[in-house]
Amino acid sequence: MADRSLRGMRLGASSLQSEEGVVFVERTNHTYVCTQCERETVLTFAADAEVPEAWECRTCGAEALRRIGDTVAVVDHSGDKAARTHWDMLMERRTIPELEELLEERLALLRSRRGENSGKLSA
Repeated sequence: MADRSLRGMRLGASSLQSEEGVVFVERTNHTYVCTQCERETVLTFAADAEVPEAWECRTCGAEALRRIGDTVAVVDHSGDKAARTHWDMLMERRTIPELEELLEERLALLRSRRGENSGKLSA
């Protein structure tokens, strides 16, 4: 760097590194076809990477399947778990009668507060 002059150069704005000696990894292109909008998306992966059979469509967000020759890959969703909702997790801990009892307790507390606050506001 001593043999180069830095005068007039914006430091940090451009790199002083070159691509000399850089070897890029082999890459392969794979085409995915959306199951909803039928849009084709071409993605580039490393040649030795494990390529997924399904990808999310960039247009509509639906599942896009990898094209293999003239057909598309088949994805087995039988092992997928359904997402648990808040209601599902609540029902694992409480029963309907318990929830009704808790609701009545909270409503009674709110009603008692409302009665106390309305007296303070009018006085």
